[in-house]
Amino acid sequence: MKITICYFSGTGNTKKVAHRFAEIFAEERHEVKLLSIDGITLSKTLSCEFLESIQDCDLLGIGYPIYAFNAPPIVLQFAKRLPRMAQNKHTFIFNTSGEPLKLNNISSLKLRSMLKRRRYNVTNEYHYCMPYNIMFRHSDEMALKMWQTAQALIPLDVREIIDGQKHLPERVRCGHAIAWAMRCEQWGGQLNGRMYRVSKECVHCGKCVNDCPTHNIRITKKGKFKFGGKCLMCMRCAHLCPANAMHIGMFNSWKVNGPYTFSKPKNEEEKQKYNKMLTKAYEQYFAAAEQRINNANK
Repeated sequence: MKITICYFSGTGNTKKVAHRFAEIFAEERHEVKLLSIDGITLSKTLSCEFLESIQDCDLLGIGYPIYAFNAPPIVLQFAKRLPRMAQNKHTFIFNTSGEPLKLNNISSLKLRSMLKRRRYNVTNEYHYCMPYNIMFRHSDEMALKMWQTAQALIPLDVREIIDGQKHLPERVRCGHAIAWAMRCEQWGGQLNGRMYRVSKECVHCGKCVNDCPTHNIRITKKGKFKFGGKCLMCMRCAHLCPANAMHIGMFNSWKVNGPYTFSKPKNEEEKQKYNKMLTKAYEQYFAAAEQRINNANK
């Protein structure tokens, strides 16, 4: 089976999940192609590579991080540019977020509606908890636990997809209305993005300019940073800045700087900043995952 996985990843969490999916499909002896949709906003049409890969594949996967309980605008723009299929294209969705809330189930509603009109038949959708890149920093211990859980769940999810077992998220009452209301974050993000600033700690490495998925950051001839109105609030510029020099407007107190190592923490006493936040939700998420993994290993 030919499989194409298209994904957007702000700071790398969804990318890790996408690569894990590709790894497991490949172990099952399927042909897999991974495509990042970074920069998709720069063109009105998809490239030949995207079009050929999507049209020729037997299974399409679409992955994204959840922003305010919605798919990021760049993912919706990608969906708008997908070619209409002559017959239904078997499709699955996967997404990531920092919290295991039921409201995450509504993130794909608009995307799935757009895909359905283009004859992409979404039969499976999966959500994985991965550490925050805004609000607060998860502890290294929690980040590792999240990633290990995702790594263990993905083979089970791949098996469901291959075996034709349908898996879609539970419906949320008034889900469409809630998702629509939460999409105001997209406009707020564009406004807030214009308020970004660079501090004197900046080392002028150009990483933020080169890495921005919408090319929203540029440096003038005088060496000053300019921020446009296309910010996704993906946090890539702030999270991965080697000098922690990015000021993210109204949300600067929520900034999380520095990539996660996803390795065992050296400090066993380490605690995350909000250790009691969503404690029950996390416990339920990990317990359900552990039960499913254990059942599969019997």
